[in-house]
Amino acid sequence: DVQTFKIGSCGPLTGDAAIYGQAVVNGAELAVNEINASDSKTKFEFQKQDDEADGEKAANAYNTMMDWDMQVLVGPTTTGASLTVSELCYNDRTFMLTPSASSTDVTSGKDNVFQVCFTDPNQGVSAADYMSDNYADAKIAIIYRNDDAYSQGIRDAFKAEAADKGLSVVYEGTFTNDTASDFSVQLTAAQTAGADVVFLPIYYQPASVIFAQAKAMGYAPTFFGVDGMDGILTMPGFDASLAEGVMLLTPFSVNSEDAATQSFVKTYTEKYGVEPNQFA
Repeated sequence: DVQTFKIGSCGPLTGDAAIYGQAVVNGAELAVNEINASDSKTKFEFQKQDDEADGEKAANAYNTMMDWDMQVLVGPTTTGASLTVSELCYNDRTFMLTPSASSTDVTSGKDNVFQVCFTDPNQGVSAADYMSDNYADAKIAIIYRNDDAYSQGIRDAFKAEAADKGLSVVYEGTFTNDTASDFSVQLTAAQTAGADVVFLPIYYQPASVIFAQAKAMGYAPTFFGVDGMDGILTMPGFDASLAEGVMLLTPFSVNSEDAATQSFVKTYTEKYGVEPNQFA
């Protein structure tokens, strides 16, 4: 007997974080197609929805998929949207597995909500530990988005671990979604403070602006990012030379020699015309 399950996925398929959302639904769709083409007795129907990385729109996307009788949610993609939807899933007893929302608040106290990614504390602590091992004498600046749970969460964990490791944080600059187009004040302050490492626990879109503006003002520190920066190389219009030497923490690399990874990269690239990032 063949059993069929309805699986749904949502994320930002348009807007600033579209590279993530598109990768998540592409990866899910690829898996569904492979399973449905196999001799597995389990089959899936699949639906994807755009939430534009917005909590309210993610709730609407969730309700649309529930009206379709969704049984399993793969998503949402981003932390903010997942904080909203995880509450709905918990109350409705819907199985939720986000591949990429990294705040511990997404799953906390919810026995049917799971995440498969680095958590924010993982990333903040690991980044500080890596710097302690490799840039122990560096002067570090942090630029983060303080109206975003993801960015704030990683920054908090990084700051605490950096203090424990005796790292020198010489400047912290913040921005919001509304001010993410100009970082001249933050970069000038970081440069003036003598920061030779700049930690960016942020998404790829604002990071691309920071790299361009730093180059324009002749400021060339070591930039150190997190998994939200993965995907920047496939961002439309981005000058890839700006990312030369950028460090980032990610659980996936297209250049891995692992056979399963190489097979996945090949299949994905052939189907979607772009290399997968860790969100896929």
